[in-house]
Amino acid sequence: MLAVANGAHQALLECRHQFQHRRWNCSILDELNVFGPVTSIPSRETAFAHALAAAGVTYAVSRACRDGHLSSCGCSRMGRPKTLRKDWIWGGCGDNLEYGYKFAQGFIDVRERERKFKRGSRKQGHALMNLHNNEAGRRAVIKMSRVTCKCHGVSGSCSLITCWQQLSNFREVGDFIRDKYDGATEVRVNKRGRLQLRDSRFRLPTANDLVYLEESPNYCIRNYTVGSLGTEGRICNRTSIDLDGCNLLCCGRGYNTMKTTLKERCQCKFKWCCEVECKTCIKSIELHTCK
Repeated sequence: MLAVANGAHQALLECRHQFQHRRWNCSILDELNVFGPVTSIPSRETAFAHALAAAGVTYAVSRACRDGHLSSCGCSRMGRPKTLRKDWIWGGCGDNLEYGYKFAQGFIDVRERERKFKRGSRKQGHALMNLHNNEAGRRAVIKMSRVTCKCHGVSGSCSLITCWQQLSNFREVGDFIRDKYDGATEVRVNKRGRLQLRDSRFRLPTANDLVYLEESPNYCIRNYTVGSLGTEGRICNRTSIDLDGCNLLCCGRGYNTMKTTLKERCQCKFKWCCEVECKTCIKSIELHTCK
């Protein structure tokens, strides 16, 4: 289905954006497995990948329903919010989040639900973890959606207001899931085949939070087995103390500096009518890359 493919592609692009300045930069080593070998390890990165993929499919199918691209669904029939003013009309053609959620749940979760595992085994724990994070991704799309309204009337009089449920920009969904990645909770599978906190001192995760079973592998060094390209040759920021800084991104190995020239449009002026005239400016910059 085209909507599913669009959702998966959107998730990949968003993953690359969210992790472009981190040691794991959402490296894609196996297109058949979407996010590559990294998902074989039940780490934070796998949690993020599953949540974002589920969100991408939910998002794409919800929008495809609204746009009339699917014969099995149409505009949203979500109930009227209690906080909406009584004189405003609940209607219009909203994104069908209900259908998108149910479709993504059936399409993505089936792989984990159909597999048989020994109760309390690592494999069962991994499957339960994936199911939990899939749900968190779908919920993120719903949580970040909003009520949108439009005025109707002569000369902008706004005598009639129609409102509907609308998806947010997918970047907002990605930001939300990335924050959940940073605050993910470590869990383990018990003998009854359920996930529980590895450390009871931490709070219980909700259905909106991400969970993981194992610590992340070392993404500093190239290791194709775990889906790591390493950070050698990555561009870093010499003055930053954040994750994109040369000290952290280069894992303490140091960095190389080289000078390069950059061409860009500058001193642009609007010329009547209707043209923008620019000059080409050349500036010299320093580029820092990890050793």
